[in-house]
Amino acid sequence: MEQTLNSTEMVNKRKKPVLSILISQPKPERSPYFELEEKFGIKVDFRKFIQVESVTLKEFRKQKIKLEDFPCIIFTSRQAVQHFFRICEELRIKMSQETKYFCLSKAVADYLQHFIVYRKRKVFYGERKIQDLKNSFNKYKTEKFLLPNSNLGSKAVVSYLEEVGIDFEETMLFRTVASDLSDLSDITYDMLVFFSPLGIHSLYENFPGFKQNATRIAAYGESTSKAVLEKNLILDIKAPQPGLTSMTMAIDNYLKESNNNL
Repeated sequence: MEQTLNSTEMVNKRKKPVLSILISQPKPERSPYFELEEKFGIKVDFRKFIQVESVTLKEFRKQKIKLEDFPCIIFTSRQAVQHFFRICEELRIKMSQETKYFCLSKAVADYLQHFIVYRKRKVFYGERKIQDLKNSFNKYKTEKFLLPNSNLGSKAVVSYLEEVGIDFEETMLFRTVASDLSDLSDITYDMLVFFSPLGIHSLYENFPGFKQNATRIAAYGESTSKAVLEKNLILDIKAPQPGLTSMTMAIDNYLKESNNNL
């Protein structure tokens, strides 16, 4: 049965000392999680639960997409940018200087500078949502757009493009897949921290018989929290919340109570 709510009482009963935490992301050079280690005298490990794989040139050709036929390209992530130009290089295609690029955010647009001579009149970007690009799309509504994607697609972007009548095609250039976590099979942590539904998917792909037991689970974002509950797991820590805008703040707040007798 799908769990839809964790009562405060249930979560509080599980507040036992936390001595080890696994963050489902690659280890950074600097991180506020290191401060949590020192502050509470605990162990914090990092391990990416998902990874990106390239679509081969042979696989791309089967899609029968001619990149040079599209005067407008929509990029939703830096991964999409990277793999688009990787395919261009492998095909020995040089995109026209007149090609227009529509990026979901400034960060994606800035990353584009690694691959093209950046011209503001040819690059448009939003604040993070596809709707932010409405005015830019309207200027070129009669042209054909290409949406480079992963195997997971971009449902919100596709829905919007269809809604406003943009002529576009999708192409899969990379895959997001579960990392191999088999070496963790005999290792247990007091807390697991997730940042996307894909992390939860990876957990169960690697360990189909996973039992939560006393392991605390922390989730960042509504979609991640929903994925936790859909697996009928207990969500011990949810972020962001009022006054706890980051995951480290939420964990810090939890540890102040769970580890106060150590």
